[in-house]
This record gives sequence, structure tokens and C-alpha cells, in this order.
Amino acid sequence: MLPTDRSFPPWGKAERGGDGRHHLAHHCADVAACFEAIVDQSVVRARLERTAAAALSPKALSRLTALAFLHDVGKLHPGFQAKAWPANVWRGPLRGHVQAGADLLLGYLPPAMGHAIGITAIDSWMTTSNILIAVLAHHGRPFKITERSREGWETVSLREFRYDPLSAAAEYGQILEKWFAPAFSAGDEPLPDRPRFHHLFSGLVALADWLGSDTRFFPFRAEFDPEYLDIARGRARQAVAAIGLDVASSRAAAQSRTSFAAATGKPEANPQQHLIDTAGMDEPLLILEAETGSGKTEAAFWRFAKLFEAGRVDGLYFAVPTRAAAMQLHRRIDGMLQSFLAGAPLEAFLAVPGYLRAGVAEGHALPDWRVRWDDAATADEAALTARWAAENARRFLAAPVAVGTVDQAMLAGLKVKHAHFRAAALCRSLLVIDEVHASDRYMTEIQVALVGQHLKRGGHAMLMSATLGSVARARWLGLSTAPDFNTAVAAPYPAVWRRNGTERSTEVPLRQKAVAITTLPTMAPEAAAACAVTAAQSGARVWVIRNTITAAVATWHAVRAAGAAPLLLRAGGGPALHHSRFAPEDRALLDECVEAALSPHARPAGGCIVIGSQTLEQSLDIDADYLLTDLCPVDVLLQRIGRLHRHTSVERPVGFEVPGCCVLVPERGLEPLLAPQFENGLGAWRDQAGVFSGIYRDLSVLELTRVLILEHPEWLLPAMNRLLVESATHEQRIADLHAERAGGWADYRNTIIGAELAQGGAARLALLPVDAPFCTMQFPTDEAPIRTRLGEEGARITFTTPVTGPFDKPITGLTLPAHWSRGLDTIAPVVPRGDGDALVIEIGPRSFRYDRSGVARMARRGEA
Repeated sequence: MLPTDRSFPPWGKAERGGDGRHHLAHHCADVAACFEAIVDQSVVRARLERTAAAALSPKALSRLTALAFLHDVGKLHPGFQAKAWPANVWRGPLRGHVQAGADLLLGYLPPAMGHAIGITAIDSWMTTSNILIAVLAHHGRPFKITERSREGWETVSLREFRYDPLSAAAEYGQILEKWFAPAFSAGDEPLPDRPRFHHLFSGLVALADWLGSDTRFFPFRAEFDPEYLDIARGRARQAVAAIGLDVASSRAAAQSRTSFAAATGKPEANPQQHLIDTAGMDEPLLILEAETGSGKTEAAFWRFAKLFEAGRVDGLYFAVPTRAAAMQLHRRIDGMLQSFLAGAPLEAFLAVPGYLRAGVAEGHALPDWRVRWDDAATADEAALTARWAAENARRFLAAPVAVGTVDQAMLAGLKVKHAHFRAAALCRSLLVIDEVHASDRYMTEIQVALVGQHLKRGGHAMLMSATLGSVARARWLGLSTAPDFNTAVAAPYPAVWRRNGTERSTEVPLRQKAVAITTLPTMAPEAAAACAVTAAQSGARVWVIRNTITAAVATWHAVRAAGAAPLLLRAGGGPALHHSRFAPEDRALLDECVEAALSPHARPAGGCIVIGSQTLEQSLDIDADYLLTDLCPVDVLLQRIGRLHRHTSVERPVGFEVPGCCVLVPERGLEPLLAPQFENGLGAWRDQAGVFSGIYRDLSVLELTRVLILEHPEWLLPAMNRLLVESATHEQRIADLHAERAGGWADYRNTIIGAELAQGGAARLALLPVDAPFCTMQFPTDEAPIRTRLGEEGARITFTTPVTGPFDKPITGLTLPAHWSRGLDTIAPVVPRGDGDALVIEIGPRSFRYDRSGVARMARRGEA
């Protein structure tokens, strides 16, 4: 029996603000049992064995489980135990348990302590200490071993209190050997000593620790129970099934339901979607190129359904570039999921920080990390428990099915806290990345590495794009060279590409869309507004997309100043526009209003103007009669045009029977931007470090796109997709442009390429080094630059109580852009004050105004 008499038994979990305690051995058993149950899943086992490069025997699995039990062994330190001791018992400094665990397991303490734990036998299981360090790093970050916790291990003995860490360690070691006896059986069988194996093992232990620490599954028991491991194993199996890590019941429901109609709820697959059906289960990576509106989303879900039924994946993470796209796509994926599993209790989760959504249910965050779901009164307990992964952004990738932003997946491949946990959770799933053309060099470098890591673990991935340039495609496929221009243009389209570079294309003739495309030599908001108003007054549903939020807001104000406010998108009883700087509750409303205004189904009569930024260009099911857009790279332009005349069933107003697109270009052309200059998303500026920054910086690609519009006033799509994309992005065409033009075109692009190479280098430095020994890995002390560069959101401002926002809906707070957030203290909730139809939020010397145009910075108090 563990310490008796005056002794205070070691605890592993303590009730915050209360007296509840969970015995240390019990908590360690909970985590070990969760690890065992997770690794018992065939997909997870396959991923772990893939990284081990060998099958794992029962003895090896028992040893790994025993190591998971040891994850919190450092909590035996008196300086940690003192956190829950009576006052005045401990007078030394409080300690963490990670360093203390390293001291115990790596032999930095007197031999008696290591002997008590059984370290001699444990050392025989491995050839290096990397796996011990991996199991101790379960709190999300690797650690640097110091001497700080090598002191204070003495017995604490008072008249009414006694704690002997040596005695506690001996009893802990006895429990370890008894509960995991197969691990200590005779025979040499060292655990795999491969870095990839250690990194994945660390993430799986972290996942087990998150689950094993949840009191909904593992209630506290302070008094030691010698038979507790059996209890923990039963609870762990229930927990793993309850949160969707064990998908046996869902997989049973999926049997014989992988036809396109059953999986997606759509009647039959089109030629582009049938391309996916030609790929076998053994193809780990597919790239689907097909035009916008061709059903790539359904094709990806069909791929998931087939892999899921076959037991190749246990989940799906569908990654898109923006929050708006994720929120809209979530509803579609959840609808397909319900069709696929025919009523089985599985929901798609929305993986967007700041939102809590599972299926059609909305959640509300409560103190202590709890969540109140709006269907709590009617949903059964099993359905509520199954939302475990949806209730915390760190757990998003553990969802059976989730739709979220690509940055959430990228966090699994970077040196940021909880990366190993995220990567281990993700390894079970089909990773789908939509709009892969939309990323810059930094993002692409990380995504390529993430997908590579995922595939090397035996995972499956699918990438999608309207048209992917041959250079980018070669990068994704891992090919050493890209094809020449003529070969690239001749490549089939649409197509599915495999990892070895081979493709399959449909031979069925596709519907062609002839787009009349022109340029307007101005980027002034008044000119854009006038063009939009003229089209809307003729009955057209006009989509205006500006490259920056500043230009979008200015254009919106210009329409109102022209007396055409009634033509603008309506939301909450007044005019509105769409971009990223709105409260989450208002963004949800704006998404719905945009989809209603540009619906391909029941669209209102009369003209309308929908103005927005890039948040509208990806994955939204909208259909415009006329498109007014800023100049952008040709692949992005094709993406935007994909939302123009998307459905043939829509009746168009007179004068707009043919899809028309007007592209706004700088009045003076692009050459002045070589200075460098920046104009509404085009070109670049030098930041404080002298680095070129911007949105669409490659002026050569932009100029070639502009020339294509002039040379081809009608774009026949998708027949011309390859020609258009390669003519603006292929290195041969760029070289031809530089040879034709005087001035600094080549010099400017060389500078941009240098900046991109620097971005790529920065990205590589930020990557999680899964091929490096675990003991050599350290994370940066400040992760903010990595997260900010990812496009992570800035400071989250919460209000003390919900307030009525500009759209007459209660809102709970705002998220600021990252570059507005530096130096802001946003821990404490704030009280906004009303200012007419707006809210004013004051944080220290800074003020922000929130109205129908979004959140904007105000001059600092004291400034003119």
C-alpha cells in the first residue's frame, strides 16, 4: 500500500480551488491506458509502425505504455507536491515536474532514487535517452535540461505530516513493474531509435495526457487502489470511443455506402469527380485540378469516404485559406457526412479559433474551459461528449471530421507549442488542402513540409486548385524539374496528379464558359463604385472584390456617397460589406447575407452590389452576374472568375447574358511600382528591416496577366486555363518579358525572388525537425513571429458582457489584425462605449471604432 500513517500520498491531479485529489499512480494509469487504447486503433498503430520501420511486438507496446505511465514521474518532487499541501508545510521553492522527471529518469539524482523507480531495467529498453525526453515533453514544448530540480528531494517530516520522496518513488516503481509486467519480461528487444518514431510517440503521449486528464472520463480517486489500472483501461476505451478516436461504429455505418450518391448526397459524379475514382487506395497523395464550381469539394469527400470505409484513415481535416471559406464549407461537409453515414451520430466540427460549432449546434465558452452547447437541453450526453475536439482549438485536429483554416494544420509542422500533439492527432486523417495556389512562399514551404511529414508517417493527403502552375505542381510532387512552357501548356486539364508525376484526365467534353474580360485603367474607389452602380441599376448582381480592406471600405463609402446605398448588400437592416475585420457573430451574419444575395438558387429580384476583400474569393457558393475586380495574379483571377456565371440554371438580367469581368489596373501601369511602390495590393514596400513586403509582389506575373487580358478579350474556360496560367507564371515567359522591357523589371524580380528565398529560409528554420534527435530540439522562446507570419489572428478583445453591435446582434468581442496587436494587453475584458451607431473600444492609449464598415484604428489619445 502507498504511504500511510502521517504520510501524504502523492497526487497527480488536484481540484482547482477545492480539496479533490487524484492519486499520482491513478492519473499516470489513466494516461497510460489512454495511450494504449489510442495505439490499439489500427490506423494509429500503422502510423506508429511506419515511423518505427518495424512492427511493434506486444512487449514493445507494453514498454511504450509503461513509458507513458512515467510521463508525470517528476510530480514526486516535494516542491511539486507542495502545491496541494497544507499551508506552511513547505518552505522551499515550488517546482515543475518536467525537469524533475528528467532528473529521475536520466540518472541525475543519487542512485537510490533511480533504483527505486526501476531505471536500470528501463534503460535496457532503449539505446538512447531520446524516447525518455520525448515522453517528458508532453506539455507541448521540448525542454532544456537544467540542474534546478536536482535539489529539494529530502524527506519532509513534521509532527502531523510526512512525505518521503524516496519511499514514494519505490512504491511508484513497484506499481509500474506490477501493472506493466510484460514490459519487464526477460529478453533484449530495444525500442526503435528513430527520430520520427520519437516525435510521433511524444505527440501520442500528449494526446493521451489531454484525454486522461479529463475528469468527465476519469473522476478523482485520492486513495490508492491496487486494481485501478483495470478501471482506467475500461474508462480509456470508453473515452477513446466517446470522442471519436475509435471510429469502429462509424466505419460500420459506412460499409457499402461509398458510391458517389451515398457519400455526397448528389445524384451522380461529373467527369472531373470521376477522376478521383480512378485513384487506388495505395495512392497517398493526389492533386486535383479542376475549375471553380466543378465539385472539387464533393470529390475530396468522396475520396475520404472510400479511404475511411477501407480503414486507411480514421478522419478528415479539410483545410481552406480563410475563416469565411471554412464556415461556409463546414455546412456542406456536415451535410455530406450525414448523407454518408446515414444517421450515425457523427458531426463535422468547425476548426476556426473563436468559434464553437459542431454540426448545426453552436457552443458558448464558459469559465474553466467548459462549453455550453445551445442544444444541451435536447441532445443526449453521448452527442455532447463527442464534441470534445471541437471545444478547444488545440484539439481541432483530433476531430473525426473537421473543416478549418489551413493555419491550424500548419501548426502541426512548426516549432510552436503543442505541435507534436497536433501532428499526432492529424496523422489519422485525410488531409485536404484547398486552393493551394493561394499561398505565398513562406506558407507553401511549410505546407509542403507538413504534407511530406504526413505522408512519411503513412498518411493520406489531397490537394486542390483551379489551376496550378507547372512550377508549383512540380514542387508539390517532389519533382526535380518543371516542364518547359510548351509541355506545360499541353498538360491535360482537368487532371488528377499522382506522386510520381503521372496524371489522369477526363476525355468527356466539358462545358465551356466564354468570359468577356476588359480592363479599367484606374483603381480609384469612386470609379469602381460608378461601374458597379451602373451594372446594378441594370439589374445585375455585382460582385466587387478589392485586394485590400482599405480599398473595399473606400469603395463601399463611395457607393453610399453616390446615393446608391439601397443597392448595397443588406445585413441587419442596413448596408454592409464583407471582409475579415468583423466580430465573429457579425461575420456569420455577413456570410449568410452574401450567400443569399448571390445565391445560385433563390436569389432576390433586382440589382445588388456585394463589396468585399479576398475573404469572398474562396470556397463560397456564390454566383455573380458581373465581376469587378482588382488586378491580381492570373491563377487568383481565374479563381475569382469561377464565381461568375457559375450555374447555367440562373436566369441572367438583360445585358448580362454573357459573363463579363472588368479588371481594375493602375492608371499609370505597373512600371512605377518597380520603385518599389505599393498600390492597392500590387507591388511592395520596404519594411523597417529593408525587406520587400506586400500582397501581390511579383510585378512580372501581374504584368503578364494584364497583357493576357488585352490580348485575349474573351477567355474560354476551362479550355484556356493552362495557356493563361503558364503564360503568366512560367519562367520562360517571365524571361521573355524581361528581355522585351527596358527598366528595372528583372532587377525588381530578382529582389522579390531574394525576398522569397529568405521567406523560404525563415520557413525552414521554423519547421518542426522530425528527422532530428528529440534531445537536440528547442522551440523559440517567442512563438509570436511564427504565428503572426502564418496569418494567425491578433489580439482577441473580449467584452465584460455581450453588447449590441452595429448589425443589431449581440457580440462578445473582436479580434484585431496581428499588426495592430503588438504591445496590447487584452487579458482583461473591456467595456465598449457607444458612439452613435458605432462602438468605441479603448485599451490603454489606443482606441478602435467598430461600425458597419468593420473595426478601424482611431488616432491615439493625445495625438492630433
